[in-house]
Amino acid sequence: MSELLLSIINFLTSTMTGITGLGGGMILAGVMPMFLPTVAIIPVHGATQLASNASRAWFGRRHVDMTYIKPYLIGTLIGAVVFGILVRFIKLDLIPLLIGFYILLTQWSHKFNELLKSFENFGVIGFLQTGIGLFVGAPGPMHMPLLIKKYNDNHVVVSTASAMISIVHLIKLIMYVSMGFVFMDYWRVIVMMIIGAIIGSWVGTKLRHRMPMPWLKRILPWLLTIIAIKIIADNVIKLNFF
Repeated sequence: MSELLLSIINFLTSTMTGITGLGGGMILAGVMPMFLPTVAIIPVHGATQLASNASRAWFGRRHVDMTYIKPYLIGTLIGAVVFGILVRFIKLDLIPLLIGFYILLTQWSHKFNELLKSFENFGVIGFLQTGIGLFVGAPGPMHMPLLIKKYNDNHVVVSTASAMISIVHLIKLIMYVSMGFVFMDYWRVIVMMIIGAIIGSWVGTKLRHRMPMPWLKRILPWLLTIIAIKIIADNVIKLNFF
């Protein structure tokens, strides 16, 4: 049952990201602690988000601009080396809490978002998104403000952003394999979620051309806040902080 629910959720979040270009991966990262053991959250999230973003980039491939992909790729590779060492020292039980607090900061802290937006270099952004992705799963739309500055066409922004984030999730999977995570132990949920992700990417790409649905962006912060508070509350109790 959990596999089916996660597949449906991934379909919905992938569809939303296909329309708006952001938010779906973060919602999924916030929901997954309710269904999976802590050790599996980030790697399974990475596998499904790779499918979601890569399929979205493929469906919108005629809009993907490769101009800034190379510096972004270099940044992600450096980030994999640096943060790949650091992630080995993080207690896995703390990952859901990191996800919850990261979501709240991105939604409600102006200073935090201004800090993230200040890195107007695709190499630096690739470096940071790789690190954030290894720790909390969804690296957030750090690259979106810069892409929006570079392109006036929303289809180019969304498709190019999806191609970039696909690189981050691919590197994340390689890192977790190197740390000994066995993806075959979760093959059922991964396959189900990948199916939902790909169908959602296709639907989202079609709706982006016909129904922009701006209201999705307005409700996103509140939906993410509810999810983040639930994650934090559940895990504070679980870890016996009080």
